[in-house]
Amino acid sequence: MRLFAAIDLPWSLRDRLAGLTTGLYGMRWMRRENLHLTLRFIGEIPPFRAEDVDLALLAVKARSFPLTIAGVGLFEKAGRVTALWAGVERNPQLDHLQAKIETALQRAGLEPERRRFVPHITLARTDQPANEKIASFIQTNNLLRAEPFQVEHFTLFSSQLGHDGSVYTAESEYALS
Repeated sequence: MRLFAAIDLPWSLRDRLAGLTTGLYGMRWMRRENLHLTLRFIGEIPPFRAEDVDLALLAVKARSFPLTIAGVGLFEKAGRVTALWAGVERNPQLDHLQAKIETALQRAGLEPERRRFVPHITLARTDQPANEKIASFIQTNNLLRAEPFQVEHFTLFSSQLGHDGSVYTAESEYALS
């Protein structure tokens, strides 16, 4: 079972972000229903470990908070663009929630996450060199700013790879106070 913990997005925000996903060829755009903000990628685990993950996440206590999507950017590796993303306005409550999730999962026996938490919403994946069209996309959408939305829960998703990309299924939701 392949799992990750994430913040599910309101449909109005998904619609707005999906509206950005045109005009660039060679991109594997995320489907509207798959847009989310990953808090912790857990990865492939046996089903019996999924119960440990669920119990660990049930113990996470944090407060609800507002979140604002702002700006766009890209991730690069060795001169090639790997992803285009929508950014998140700096938010200590988001960082706090992510840290609590990380701690809970480590207590449940998962290895620590090695990558630094960079909150973002992946819009597209690719493996092409940076080019003028990608630079133009970034420049055109750099001032993106969405209305804040209230994060009232986070979700444990499973992911299954399919012919048309991944299919994400919400397995459990965890309320924030």
